[in-house]
Amino acid sequence: MRRKLLATFAAVALTVAGSGTAYAVGPNYGEYSLMFEKAAGQYWAGQTAAGQWAWSPLSATESDISWGDPAAWPPKYAEHFIRDGDWVLVDGYNDGPGRPLTQVQRVTSEQLGDADCNNLTPIPSAGGRQHYVKWNIPATGYCLDATGTIKPPNGSTTVNFRHLQKWSPPHACSNPYFKAQTCITQFEQWWDDNNHPYSLQLTRTLELAKGKGMAFTNRTTFPVNWNADDRYYWHY
Repeated sequence: MRRKLLATFAAVALTVAGSGTAYAVGPNYGEYSLMFEKAAGQYWAGQTAAGQWAWSPLSATESDISWGDPAAWPPKYAEHFIRDGDWVLVDGYNDGPGRPLTQVQRVTSEQLGDADCNNLTPIPSAGGRQHYVKWNIPATGYCLDATGTIKPPNGSTTVNFRHLQKWSPPHACSNPYFKAQTCITQFEQWWDDNNHPYSLQLTRTLELAKGKGMAFTNRTTFPVNWNADDRYYWHY
């Protein structure tokens, strides 16, 4: 979903012009992911640096995130996200921040439900881009279930996927390096048929810490049991 301890977020009161009514502005995904900051983090598994991530903001509404090996940085890979109102959308993947998409991700079906993935209802299309997470964090958890395809711009190959997510509201959290934090949690499962029969490829739970960023904790249970925790954060 990172760097120097950022501003704390106490809910802010806004007064709508002319109405005299105050509204509490709650937490948002940007405060936890830092997707619109030049922010980075490094996560460790045991005594080894296991990976690194970095956001590269491109505009007020678009940002790329890179994931890779700290010893071979920067990676030739990034994921492109777009903020569209109260949603953050997945657009596709490229060979590095700011570069043209080499793989375009589009959904054929999307549903939104409660924290247990019940009461699922279709989500109106946003140009076919996947609804990844709500920008304004609700007080209760919710579920997103998306299926679709990933293709290069010329459509020469097709990967079919399903992405199931459960997002939780802010809660207390800690990892071996940082105590007394506030996190949101993403549980996700991913299926695809990328050079293999269509099957489950990943099950994991990630925490994003407010003012720090992505992968505060990573608890992967499939295809292997694996744990990692963010240890270092910085801005560049």
